[in-house]
Amino acid sequence: MHAFWLAFGLIFIAELGDKTQLVALTLATRFNPRVVLAGILAATLLVHVFSAALGGLFGELLPTAWIWFLAGLAFIGFGLWTLRGDEADGGGPAAGRTRSPFWLVTITFFLAEVGDKTMLSTVTLAATLPFVPVWLGSTLGMVTSDAMAIWVGRTLGARLPERIVKLAAAGIFLAFGLVEIVRGGSHLPAAAWVLGAALVGAMAFFLLRGSRSLRRRRSDARRRPIRGLPALE
Repeated sequence: MHAFWLAFGLIFIAELGDKTQLVALTLATRFNPRVVLAGILAATLLVHVFSAALGGLFGELLPTAWIWFLAGLAFIGFGLWTLRGDEADGGGPAAGRTRSPFWLVTITFFLAEVGDKTMLSTVTLAATLPFVPVWLGSTLGMVTSDAMAIWVGRTLGARLPERIVKLAAAGIFLAFGLVEIVRGGSHLPAAAWVLGAALVGAMAFFLLRGSRSLRRRRSDARRRPIRGLPALE
């Protein structure tokens, strides 16, 4: 049960403010929320069964100390990724009309989830924890997080305080990453710490530098005039 609740909690937190949660909120404005959640559940079960299997394979191939150390580095990366933010595209197939909303939601969410930090977090957890509890816990954590966001969004009619949620989630990932790095690094040579420091520095440079470009694009998009209306001077 420890693995289940750990996977549930971490993926629940990782999903807060993530681009896939924004996709879920967008889909829920177009289709019945129950259909949206059913599609999210189907897509997440498929993605996370692959993620947990991949993590289990890594767990068999690498020594435990290295798994802990690399998992800590990965969680540091996820924390920096959370601070950077995601770019959610409001267009695409979800914006159209369809006679089969369940399959549209499933496919859209599946594609949005592939390569996302929640998927990679599941891989990391499954490298040191049992397959089935991680798979089920991560899946239910994600669906619960999206269901809560949809309910809050529809009930309050307003967005959650994105900056506060982002900072809290990033802080939890960074703290968890530091604990895992110390846990594994205490059994590794100094060269591993040098390599880890270099990787963290590289991740911070590329991810946080990318956040400036992302904010600039969002700012330009807000200034862009709506088609058919004159630009404000």
